[in-house]
Amino acid sequence: MTIKSLTVTALAPMSDHAANRGEKLLGNASSIKRRPDGRVYISGQMQRHALFSAIDRLNADDPDRGETFVANGDAPALDMAIDLRSDLGGFLEPSLGDYSGRRTAPLTATPAVAVHESEVGRDLLVRVKPDPKRVTKTGKVDDKPQALATNEYSQRDLMRMSFHVDVGAVSRTKAFTYDDEKHVGTEIETHGIDDAERRRRVRLALEATRSLTDYANQARNATSGEPERVLIVLDPKMSRKAARFFEPRTSDAEREAVQANLLAELDARGALVFQGDDTTADGPSVHEAYEAALAALAEHDLYDPAA
Repeated sequence: MTIKSLTVTALAPMSDHAANRGEKLLGNASSIKRRPDGRVYISGQMQRHALFSAIDRLNADDPDRGETFVANGDAPALDMAIDLRSDLGGFLEPSLGDYSGRRTAPLTATPAVAVHESEVGRDLLVRVKPDPKRVTKTGKVDDKPQALATNEYSQRDLMRMSFHVDVGAVSRTKAFTYDDEKHVGTEIETHGIDDAERRRRVRLALEATRSLTDYANQARNATSGEPERVLIVLDPKMSRKAARFFEPRTSDAEREAVQANLLAELDARGALVFQGDDTTADGPSVHEAYEAALAALAEHDLYDPAA
């Protein structure tokens, strides 16, 4: 089978967390992001941040990384040959003045959303002021009262999140030729990246989806987005439909029907599906599902539009 896309959809439990802060509300109260239906969520931007932080760590540990690295999100190197963020995460170079400096990301993420309505509380923070009569650099006495602040947190959530890799776009760029304002040809640029390196980058992307730890306020909070249940699909078709697998439904019967039909559709076109669940001793665990998917990824061809 030739793999054209890869989808990972997962559930990760989070307790007493504020994985993604929102704007300050009610004075100095730092709020957690919530949808109108009361479910907390982690933005797609934060999910991509956590994902590329994981890729950076995995790449640093990989003996085959060569000169590659992951550039900071505020300054991608724009060199796909060495910068994994520029390749997998895309970029926009507005200084060029047109769209010629734009790359659409092959690796995408959905926001992470709580499966059920969230219960949000507030935590009181005291900013300790050891010297109530501290003299400032200007010679004035700082006699302001000790500062108090509150932070919102969510009690316990099962966060649903999905990731997708457009395999044909990894390490490849389309270059269009025009003649008299007519599109007359398309060439695929490889940027000198061979099949082994493309395969390594897709593997890193898959590995990173089970290694998410870098969320908001990590200086104090040990929040983890590592999955407790997962569905991994190595697909011969460009599709993201499997991302709906864990979507909440109006009834258990509807959810079971949607999941059964989705699995049947994937099976009909020969997709490789791996499910893992850490909450039961029956069937593969999340670790076993990932190990099986990584082994299958190594065995099958990756779609390459430049081939």
